[in-house]
Amino acid sequence: LPAGAILVNPHVFDPEDAPWRHLCSAGLVFKFVHALIKQLRAEGDDLAQQIDIRDYLDLVAMGTVADLVPLAGENRTLTKKGLEMLANTRRAGLNALFEVSGMALGNPVSPFDISFRLSPRINACGRLGDATAPIELLTSEDWLRCREVAQQLDALNKERQNIERIIAEQAEAVVETEFADAPALVLASADWHPGVVGIVASRMAIKYNRPAIVLGAEGPLWKGSGRTVANISLVDALSPCAGLMESWGGHHMAVGVSLERRQLDALREAFCRSVLQSAGTAPERELELACWLDADEVCEELFDEVESIGPFGQGNPEPVFGLSGVMIAQKPTVFGKGHCRFVLDVGRCRRLQCIAWRQGEAPPPALTPLDLAVRLNWNVWNDQRTPQLHLEAWRHAGNRLSRAAARA
Repeated sequence: LPAGAILVNPHVFDPEDAPWRHLCSAGLVFKFVHALIKQLRAEGDDLAQQIDIRDYLDLVAMGTVADLVPLAGENRTLTKKGLEMLANTRRAGLNALFEVSGMALGNPVSPFDISFRLSPRINACGRLGDATAPIELLTSEDWLRCREVAQQLDALNKERQNIERIIAEQAEAVVETEFADAPALVLASADWHPGVVGIVASRMAIKYNRPAIVLGAEGPLWKGSGRTVANISLVDALSPCAGLMESWGGHHMAVGVSLERRQLDALREAFCRSVLQSAGTAPERELELACWLDADEVCEELFDEVESIGPFGQGNPEPVFGLSGVMIAQKPTVFGKGHCRFVLDVGRCRRLQCIAWRQGEAPPPALTPLDLAVRLNWNVWNDQRTPQLHLEAWRHAGNRLSRAAARA
């Protein structure tokens, strides 16, 4: 480091159990600025007296969720307060981003909204080119300019989605033909854009239930990202492979890597070996249930109780509940890009709406006893709040659970 430089990194000297250890960069900046303001106030600085650091919690929440750090401890507190602010944000740029994302101001904002609606549009610009537009969006007070920038980001995000879809299809073909039995995946192509391979790596990890590194070409190097599955740390798995890479870094769930092209096969072999050594065997697909519920227990009070322990994310996963022997009233209806919805009988002549993302090709059957694994969420539409189930997996009653979402 240069002489006199200050290194703000809780992973260098701080103990493992330090409450600030898992803050993301947005959280670290927030804490650092907070300390500066306190110091300046003590020195009588007038400007510091006027700044309310809590006004920035909406941005802290977005960074914390988008960066996949554990939503526990102080991260959970910052995110919970930040989500409350986001629902009624006064930032012109965020209002414009809400508009292009199909979100209504005043409605509750969830980590899902950040992960799948807001942050992809912010990140698309940096993935495909110049990353300055989101900075302008988040700092400008000019509504017309913010709206223009938000529309640009939305268009870039659609382009990113198309590129991602093509890469994912090609990556899946490579896995099926060459690496179907590999304990971990290291995939590379000179035709793949390094800016979007991280999203593809996430899809590969979910689809094949194993750690995945996906790489694109950047000059003489392979450059890309890795994502993993529960119980396998990328930091632990990649540490023995450090000598094969030019650079790498990240956390247990996501990493960025770069390496010389000649090292690709060696990294693939070493990474697979390391994953097997740390996991003991190729990871098997598992779905952990919080508990089994009787149909009569699925009530609005339970939805409220589940909501109260959020926000959910890394380190504080949303509970998944099992329902045994329930029946779908009618054949599921397919909508959108391969999703489906149906009505579920939950006893006492009550029915609940249920959504199954990416399960339109293999929906659960109607009028037959099923065991379901579901999440409990409130659906807000036109200022109406209704309980809704999100299907994670299903099986015929008494059979082994089928992780339909991952298979689809």
